[in-house]
Amino acid sequence: MHLVKLINTMMIICRIAKAPQILRPRIQCNIISTNITKLTSTLLPSSLSTKKRSLLESGIVGSGVVVVRVSMMSSGTHDGRFALSETSTLILKKGNITQWFVDGSSDAIVNPANERMLGGGGADGAIHRAAGPELREACYKVPEVRPGVRCPTGEARITPGFKLPASYVIHTVGPIYDMDSNPQASLRSAYENSLKVAKEKNIQYIAFTAISCGVYGYPFEEAATIAISTIKEFANYFKEVHFVLFSDEIYNVWLVKAKEMLQT
Repeated sequence: MHLVKLINTMMIICRIAKAPQILRPRIQCNIISTNITKLTSTLLPSSLSTKKRSLLESGIVGSGVVVVRVSMMSSGTHDGRFALSETSTLILKKGNITQWFVDGSSDAIVNPANERMLGGGGADGAIHRAAGPELREACYKVPEVRPGVRCPTGEARITPGFKLPASYVIHTVGPIYDMDSNPQASLRSAYENSLKVAKEKNIQYIAFTAISCGVYGYPFEEAATIAISTIKEFANYFKEVHFVLFSDEIYNVWLVKAKEMLQT
């Protein structure tokens, strides 16, 4: 279906009469009507951008069938939810950040970029591939602060999400652990500046990977401590902060650290 292809999100398709009861309390969903007029006037949130509304409408299926969209990818067993404040939640997930989104209008993923901002390996390359060539073009237009550097280590820049289901991409550069003179400060700055950029754009939902924990070699436990302590300082500005983590090892470290730091 076009919806699956265009917004790269997981779908559960079920007939109205046979929708399993167990699904209903576990997911946030939008039921997409087969009546386009009714859909656009009553079911789709008014906050959706024209692009996201068009994508949803293109996924309408035949009469008697509903599409249940799983918000923020799947619920799954790899879930950790922690209160950051009375109004903000930290959510840990194992998965692919290119598939993540919440509402398609006030959500952003954070790309662990390099200083050139033109794509690379790991999550950076995956995000560029999923977003399409428009993302690289937008990054190329970001002014260089010095030759070959558009986003220095610890800083952040923002672009649209283009073909990604999330509305925005915030690009930040984490430290190379063995080469940075103060990797702790640089990593904290990467998180802080990403959150500041998101706050300025009135983003309510933001998703991170484990910045610098891939080829940049940052020790997982120390990185998790810095990440969680930093987002806690910004908790009142966001409804949800997500970490979408690719490996079991990193996910488990983040989960243990969140329990240590947030469950009191």
